[in-house]
Amino acid sequence: MKKDHQSIVAKVIGVKSVSTNELQPNPHNPRILFDKQPLGILQDSINRVGILVPLTVYWDLRKKHYVILDGQRRWVCAQKIGLSKVPVNQVEEPSLVQNIVTMFQIHKLREDWELMPTALKVELLMSEINDRNDARLAELTGLDEAVVSRCKKLISYDNEFQDMMLDPDPSKRMKADFFIELYSVIHDRDVVKFEWFSQKKFIKQMLDKYLVEPRTLKAVTDFRLIKQHITNARRIRAEKVFSGRLKKFAEERETPLEYLEIDEANVRADAKAIVKKLNAIEEIINDLDTEKYYGEEELWNSIKQLIKILEEKLQKANKRR
Repeated sequence: MKKDHQSIVAKVIGVKSVSTNELQPNPHNPRILFDKQPLGILQDSINRVGILVPLTVYWDLRKKHYVILDGQRRWVCAQKIGLSKVPVNQVEEPSLVQNIVTMFQIHKLREDWELMPTALKVELLMSEINDRNDARLAELTGLDEAVVSRCKKLISYDNEFQDMMLDPDPSKRMKADFFIELYSVIHDRDVVKFEWFSQKKFIKQMLDKYLVEPRTLKAVTDFRLIKQHITNARRIRAEKVFSGRLKKFAEERETPLEYLEIDEANVRADAKAIVKKLNAIEEIINDLDTEKYYGEEELWNSIKQLIKILEEKLQKANKRR
């Protein structure tokens, strides 16, 4: 049973000035990672001209302090500068769902958050409203449906891997894109059936190949190539052969990505691509108005040359009738 989404945003009470010490960060803020360099730029700006945009806050009746819905970075900078008061826009104390949705709505037009913290709040929101539909979640949060889908992929990973994306040090933090691109490989319908396959172990092996020099996974988009190799192998029913290659690729860090290529599978894929192009040429020639282009000798000479080349290829392949 889905919960009613009416009155999903907390009502505004008004603007005023409050003590900086009365404010507390929001425990449900989807944005929990604040890197030092952007904070330094904001701090310099506030030091020169003050806080121009009031923070959005609510009064926590139980804990007796203001909680920040929007403006945690401004608040952190105000503390460092030593501002005793900050301007706030107070709203009514929200429910948990209102809290999360309000922050999503406030931030949706600004610089993107790191995706893993966002995913955790999408997960909490799904639990609270008992709804996993991408379109409805996108409408509620203001996120694109594609972002909601990526968030759902991230929350499928164990806490161990989620923590890697939540490291407060940007230089140590794993990008969410790594796990998003890996997702299609570790959930492939054939890969999950391979006798040797262990998802958690495989993820760690891929991390080693991506992080440890000399790296044999040089970009997160390499997982798309792996997925393509899986698909190519499937087309020629070479799943067993590919399983052995993928096992070696995972277990031996020095084994390159090229090892996953199965020549026969690549030939089949190339042939299908050529057929598509030939079909397009065939369609063009079939639709050619001979009277309209009667005097275009360059066109007819090109067609003659194409026929000659095709006949030569057919003869070499022993395919001529």
